[in-house]
Amino acid sequence: MPLAADVDRIAQETGFAGVVRVDRAGATELDAAYGLADRRHALAMTTQSQLAIASGVKGMTALAVMSLVEEGTLTLATTARSLLGTDLPLVADDVTVEHLLGHRSGIGDYIDEESDTPIEAYLMPVPVHLLETTEQFLPVLDGFPTSFPAGERFAYCNSGFVVLALLAERASGVPFHDLVRERVCRPAGMVDTDFLRMDALPGRAAVGYVEMGGEWRTNALHMPVLGSGDGGIYSTGADLHRFWTALFAGRIVSPETVAEMVRPRPTVPGDDRRYGLGFWVHPTREIAQLEGFDAGVSFRSSHDPARELTVTVIGTTATAAWPLATVLDAQLLD
Repeated sequence: MPLAADVDRIAQETGFAGVVRVDRAGATELDAAYGLADRRHALAMTTQSQLAIASGVKGMTALAVMSLVEEGTLTLATTARSLLGTDLPLVADDVTVEHLLGHRSGIGDYIDEESDTPIEAYLMPVPVHLLETTEQFLPVLDGFPTSFPAGERFAYCNSGFVVLALLAERASGVPFHDLVRERVCRPAGMVDTDFLRMDALPGRAAVGYVEMGGEWRTNALHMPVLGSGDGGIYSTGADLHRFWTALFAGRIVSPETVAEMVRPRPTVPGDDRRYGLGFWVHPTREIAQLEGFDAGVSFRSSHDPARELTVTVIGTTATAAWPLATVLDAQLLD
């Protein structure tokens, strides 16, 4: 099979550790695992391994929020301030749920995506073991001034999705992790997807790695011990296929809501990328995408509903997935 041969070759050339899966029209064309899931114990990666997907969780956060919008608990026009109260006083009064979902809020970001900070840097400003709940992220989010007026333009913002998690939790009275489990994972049949503690990973979870001082170290000290709205979920290639299938079948939110979430808006002048509400959209085609990049994580999953085609690559270093994702995108999506 030419596709499998290409993937095998690139995986070998790049030392890829992770999983690759391609599904089309109900048939799995490729489901492969490479490298080690745990380098210390020389445990092989398998197609059943659970891997972190970093910012891939933003789409799931958006869906949890939109499910609350559908039931009337929130609206797209709900202001962040109406639920934040006196918390995060630098978040402008006119920032809405819709602004946050589309990265158009202008709020300051606790992770500056435009900086030259190396991926191996320890970015969290508080001890990572203190970040178990969404409310505990408040000190991390606080103190960043507004970058531009709400709605003025697109600027990717991790803080915005943690704020969304906080708003969803406060509006519903349900812990954010449970909202995602009950409103996204359960209706999608994602049996192997969950927020996992970095200091208590189960045996099937792959460990993320950062190269530091000429050696590979785990990313446990780089990440919140339990993620929130902008990262922290672990999943599998099979579960991500289930996710896309359920999403476009209307089993998570209505088809009308899905259409609004994947409707592309302009992003940055001179940049061909497009974004909806929680989802990237392919530059030239109506293909929805989730993507993540972090210390010990690289992830991209794309779904073309017209062709019932899903392509997923997840790696356990910050750059591992990109050579394979680039080739697969060119061969299958473009």
